[in-house]
Amino acid sequence: MSGPTAIERVRQTRRLLRTEGAGGVAARLAGRVAHRIAPPGSEPLPVTREDMLRAQEIAASGWILPPPLPAASGEPLTVAWMCAPPGPGSGGHTTMFRLIAGLERAGHRCVLYLRDNHGWSLDQHVERIRAWWPWVQAEVRDAAGGIEDAHAIFATAWETAYPILVSPARGTRFYLVQDFEPSFYPAGSEALLAEATYRFGFHGVTAGRWLALRLRRDYDMAADHFDFGRDLQYALDRSVDPAQRTGVCLYSRPETPRRAFQLAALALDLFAERHPEVDIHLFGASPGMRLPFRAIDHGLRPPEQLNGLYNRCVAGLVLSATNVSLVPHEMLAAGCIPVVNDAEHNRIVLDNYHIAYAPATPFELADALCALVERPVAERAAAAEAASASVAGNSWDEAGAAVERIVRDVVDAAARPRLLEAG
Repeated sequence: MSGPTAIERVRQTRRLLRTEGAGGVAARLAGRVAHRIAPPGSEPLPVTREDMLRAQEIAASGWILPPPLPAASGEPLTVAWMCAPPGPGSGGHTTMFRLIAGLERAGHRCVLYLRDNHGWSLDQHVERIRAWWPWVQAEVRDAAGGIEDAHAIFATAWETAYPILVSPARGTRFYLVQDFEPSFYPAGSEALLAEATYRFGFHGVTAGRWLALRLRRDYDMAADHFDFGRDLQYALDRSVDPAQRTGVCLYSRPETPRRAFQLAALALDLFAERHPEVDIHLFGASPGMRLPFRAIDHGLRPPEQLNGLYNRCVAGLVLSATNVSLVPHEMLAAGCIPVVNDAEHNRIVLDNYHIAYAPATPFELADALCALVERPVAERAAAAEAASASVAGNSWDEAGAAVERIVRDVVDAAARPRLLEAG
């Protein structure tokens, strides 16, 4: 994900000067400096005192949430979503927007509430959403103005679960869970506060089966899942000579610990020592450091360029210490074999015979990459065809339809007891 442009920064600063004055801007800058040099655990938590006090009242009530908004059978629903503003190419936002688009295709109305603590204007966020995710029609609002009643109200990350919990808006509460967020942090305050949100009484809608299984097992949380789909922009390019498919690529996310960049770099260093003739390609975020092996850094790339890169590579290294990313599915579609750290959460979600699993050690990951690039050209070409065919039937339309069914069923079930009472 790339950062804001210089023009966007200027617009942000002008807006803050208008709304908070020079003193407010100076305080924000001082806070940013303090945040950079502060020891771990001293940063302010992203939950307000007011939300915590209201959460205490709700817990004391036995977790009684606002009543559902009645919906006639077959009537289009209004679905509210609260999230942080997206950055360009954000994978989590991309999945959420695909689900929103699926609901919109089914005739439902979606409203997106952005929770921004950094002083960007709503117009800037809307411009970015329309540019990067043009298929989304949802109305975009500032969450600071509160949430209106809706048939379904989604939290999309643990920080948004608290304001969704305490909102007085009528509507059935849902929780889009794309990863196990307590694992994003060292054992401590953030991890515990994130874990607590799984006991709020929301209905979980999870990215893949592993998260739903874990939420039901460990937190007694109602949860259903959708399977990952295939972005149709990723496909096997049969115009590429199989002999030209020679590279290895890495999904590079140094700033995201769960993507295990340092472990991947160690594995690639060992691989490069054995195969110095193979080009190593990085995509995603720049490593921000000098690597001990030769690599081509492509940075953030749009899907059509990324598909071209995948079609030049025999294998791709994609590590995840928690729920998998979208990248292994993209690689498979393009005939690039993903090398993935062997773990229950990866096997359950990917559920694909063509993944090359390896224990999470540098030498065993390097061995897996070497085994793939050392196969004869004909064998590599056959593997690319088979990998692409294995995900040909998977569509994000199916994921959107699954979520639409989940939302409709849960909303109808929540409203049913009240209809019986009224009768």
